[in-house]
Amino acid sequence: MLDVRQLEGWVTFPEAAEALGISIRRVLAYSPYAVAEFAIGLMLTLSRKYHRAFNRVREGNFGIDGLLGFDLHGRTVGIVGTGKIGVLTARPLAAMGCRVLGFDPFQSPEFTAMGGQYTTLEELFATADIISLHCPLTPESYHLLNAQTLAKMKPGVMIINTSRGALIDAVAMVEALKRAQVGFLGIDVYEQEADIFYEDLSGEIIQDDVLQRLLTFPNVLVTSHQAYFTDTALQNIADTTIQNLSDFEQGKSSATEVHSEKRHAGR
Repeated sequence: MLDVRQLEGWVTFPEAAEALGISIRRVLAYSPYAVAEFAIGLMLTLSRKYHRAFNRVREGNFGIDGLLGFDLHGRTVGIVGTGKIGVLTARPLAAMGCRVLGFDPFQSPEFTAMGGQYTTLEELFATADIISLHCPLTPESYHLLNAQTLAKMKPGVMIINTSRGALIDAVAMVEALKRAQVGFLGIDVYEQEADIFYEDLSGEIIQDDVLQRLLTFPNVLVTSHQAYFTDTALQNIADTTIQNLSDFEQGKSSATEVHSEKRHAGR
């Protein structure tokens, strides 16, 4: 049996697990449609101010002053990350008459087939009226949206993030919102969400000053990491988890197994 102390120097969790004879299996995808639909919902809510109209009418105010929106038709939307979710987000936007630009190191034939155009990240930032993030968090994408990149965008740009919170430097985002460089922000994820999201803090003083500042902007919509949260997604998660357990019990391999890079390389 391997002494845990021997694991010093292992650089990844899969390597450590393999050394201990532990199988790791995951849920690869549960509902990319859920996240894509939620991202579009954020765009529509911000562009047409559904959230503000809802609250206003409940208070008996049926005026429409301050609720002027804009058509998505004819706008340029930049999709950063054209995997399953990115493509599913782009497709209905293209059908609505948007010009859809994409950036991804690994280009998708589906994206181009539905009318998407690949471009550089710099061109996407400079051209898009709406930018939707659908890329993984890596050392290269950490704070992808920061003071420098935000300054290169069109004034009044709408930014949507249903991917990973740390793709956005929230402090820089606050400053960009204050000077109207960013006109609309919809985020379902937040870099410091771990101790906040999924908790009822309505009776407490929230200590995160940056999040609290974001919540004061009328053109910012924050949701609590719920983009995936549909009945279909939860059923898919349960089904895949049960199948993983069954395959493990029967000694079967599975496409959901996670292996170390050393094993993939045959070392």
